Amino acid sequence: MMVEKHVYISGIVQGVYFRDYTRREAEKLGVKGWVRNLPDGRVEAVFAGPAEAVEKIIAWCHQGSPSAHVTGVEVTNNVPAKDFNDFKITG
Repeated sequence: MMVEKHVYISGIVQGVYFRDYTRREAEKLGVKGWVRNLPDGRVEAVFAGPAEAVEKIIAWCHQGSPSAHVTGVEVTNNVPAKDFNDFKITG
């Protein structure tokens, strides 16, 4: 089953290559979507793909990149809005 999740990650997640590690992990798992930094210090992402792969990347977000210190991960279900072709770092 294909799913789409909207995720906000809090903590020390900017300036620690979180977005690049997220992109690499998404590509490894076959997850599509995007990731970006927010002005308030959080990282925002949309993950789309097979439910098991999306759950794996969300679990990964609780740890994040080696230098990150994640304090929170908020997840909401999205109604799949479009077909993503790949995974991008945006913003």
